[in-house]
Amino acid sequence: MVTKTAPSAAKPTAPARPVKPAPIAQPALARVLNAEETLSILRLGKAANSIELKLTVPLMGHRATIKGIGLDPVEAQPRQAFFFDTPDLALNRAGVVVRARRIQGGDADTVIKLRPVEPSTLDPELRRSAAFKVEVDVMPGGFVCSASFKGACSGQEVLDATSGAMPLRKLFSREQRDFYDAHAPAGLTMDKLVVLGPTFLLRARHQPKDFDRRITVEMWLYPDGSRILEISTKCLPDEAFQVGTEFRVYLASKGIVPGADQSAKTKTSLEFFSAQLQQEKQEATAG
Repeated sequence: MVTKTAPSAAKPTAPARPVKPAPIAQPALARVLNAEETLSILRLGKAANSIELKLTVPLMGHRATIKGIGLDPVEAQPRQAFFFDTPDLALNRAGVVVRARRIQGGDADTVIKLRPVEPSTLDPELRRSAAFKVEVDVMPGGFVCSASFKGACSGQEVLDATSGAMPLRKLFSREQRDFYDAHAPAGLTMDKLVVLGPTFLLRARHQPKDFDRRITVEMWLYPDGSRILEISTKCLPDEAFQVGTEFRVYLASKGIVPGADQSAKTKTSLEFFSAQLQQEKQEATAG
């Protein structure tokens, strides 16, 4: 007689442990200005025309930032920024910035900028010009005081100057050229500068529904695919700390936290196109 063996009971399987999602890397926070730096801002602000409060948003926060402040992307105005310097950025090392900017619609503007600057050393005659201004830029972890001599031109004139069809110096007013000559390294005339750019950017002036000041949003797009998103607002020097506090509270309410890398748009553009020129020179030599 064959005896049938009862099937053994299946062993219960242990419940699977839930898989925890990998933590999202958070950007390092920008450092806080110390007391000495704060006093310097106060001192410089007394001699400035305005204060600009600005911050660079970490890459991973760009989309959320645009949505959080309620900005419609079609509000943004396309622009092209051209910088002029030597291939090794001798002007930049001397604290001089030369820029022309094409604006949608055929307009353009120019600027000769000196930074950092001590306002007390500036010619009082310059300070009386409507085209000349002194501004303190305050960003998380730093600040800089700059003097700017602005000018206006047409978009076609910028194209002519950058293509070589018109001498660069003709893009700037006589007063701007005098300001350049006074602060550029000896012997470095405008005809020795090269074009660095253009950098394409989108700029929008936006009035949030829940913040009582207009803010400026700029997205700078570089040829290698990198980008910088900057948010800023301006105020009079005696409003700086009140507006600064309100601005920080507003941004924090939208979850906008500045990262440790507060990359300056100008510095990034200059270094990018300077490196590109160096690479093209090396390739031409090797060829």
